[in-house]
Amino acid sequence: MNNSEIVQKLWNLCNVLRDDGITYQQYVTELTYILFLKMMKETKNEGMIPEKYRWDSLMDRQGVELKQHYQELLLELGRSGNTKLEQIYQDANTSIVEPKNLEKIIRSIDGFEWYSKTKEDFGDLYEGLLEKNASEKKSGAGQYFTPRVLIDVMTELIDPQPGERCLDPAAGTFGFMIAVDRHIRKKTDDYFDLSPEEGDFQKTKAYSGMELVKDTHRLALMNAMLHGIEGPLVHGDSLSNNGKWMKDFDVILTNPPFGTKKGGESATRDDLTYGTSNKQLNFLQLIYNALKANGKARAAVVLPDNVLFEGGIGAKIRADLMDKCNLHTVLRLPTGIFYAQGVKTNVLFFTREKADKGSTKEVWFYDLRTNMPSFGKRTLLTHTHFENFTKAYYAEDRSKVEDERWSHFTREQIHEKGESLDLGLIADESLSSYENLSNPIESAEEMINVLNQATTLLNEIVKELKAAEGEKV
Repeated sequence: MNNSEIVQKLWNLCNVLRDDGITYQQYVTELTYILFLKMMKETKNEGMIPEKYRWDSLMDRQGVELKQHYQELLLELGRSGNTKLEQIYQDANTSIVEPKNLEKIIRSIDGFEWYSKTKEDFGDLYEGLLEKNASEKKSGAGQYFTPRVLIDVMTELIDPQPGERCLDPAAGTFGFMIAVDRHIRKKTDDYFDLSPEEGDFQKTKAYSGMELVKDTHRLALMNAMLHGIEGPLVHGDSLSNNGKWMKDFDVILTNPPFGTKKGGESATRDDLTYGTSNKQLNFLQLIYNALKANGKARAAVVLPDNVLFEGGIGAKIRADLMDKCNLHTVLRLPTGIFYAQGVKTNVLFFTREKADKGSTKEVWFYDLRTNMPSFGKRTLLTHTHFENFTKAYYAEDRSKVEDERWSHFTREQIHEKGESLDLGLIADESLSSYENLSNPIESAEEMINVLNQATTLLNEIVKELKAAEGEKV
């Protein structure tokens, strides 16, 4: 049984819990508690778990006795004295009401063919489960899950190196840092090319993160552990003073949460230059200030359109970014790749320079949004969609790239536009069709052509509306 088959079977077990009123997110958290025990048994790593609470203790019980033992297990592992166990089981409790449902899930998991699984396989399996959860609109998990293909492309272009300190200040389930670890393992023959000291650095210090939501942090810890990553993964608010430890990083990859802080208040960190209630603008400041000012430290960050054009404080923050960093590339992402319909996002690529003034000379834009397919379950975003952008990004002379989606603006031009980065979008063919319909019609033949255009356009609109309707909760 391969990983995708196991992921689907695990996901199908959620049907068992419907009568208990379990949400998708609660189900994944519940699975985390149970799968951890099973994975430790299968990979022969049960030493950290008190014998009384290992996997076999669940198999030896049934019914009400099993439910009571499971509740005791969650409580005791959360205060076991073992750092890893306490982090995963801290304040853990079960949402499963019926003992028979708990028993069915445990026995179903025990019945899977695990014998061929390595620890790395379990890591991939768990990631698959998190991805499945994010793809389900009803789970709401898409808000912290970035499409795997986008994570991989961003990681490839930033190209983290062995020995560099990497950070995700909005860690989610730690997908970016897992991708960085995978990227560096490929470069180093699974760390074989590194010295013991260098290998230890990669495992224990290279990857850091901070996550605000407790249950998401729990999932991130599990994900990191299954991939052999032991770096700092802190539960807390990056925009508070608890996040001030994030300094002097070589690489930052992240997709900060959208929206404003509760109540509209500004971030409580006292080391941000500009105060605003806009989370993304605060995260942007946090990110470029957390990079080493050495001309090499770099970041790629997913941000919504409003960050590109918001006036007032927004304009000042963008100017500050372009003073301290070389903002060399902005990728205008297609719509439909995140769970919320119509969300328009971008990836900003920049390098922190040594000087704090005049670092950005020009910004290159790639429009991967206009006249693109409507992405979702029916049309998946793939690496192929990024091929032309990647070629333009790597071009030795960017000015020689022949691609209508590729354009650039000088720092002076951006300043003249009020520091707006809402640039680089090409003409929308659908808008051109509307414009054509408004022109005078001089013959019956021309009228027929216009009606045909209108019919085609309306059919496309209906198709997109139906697709969007199918994506709704």
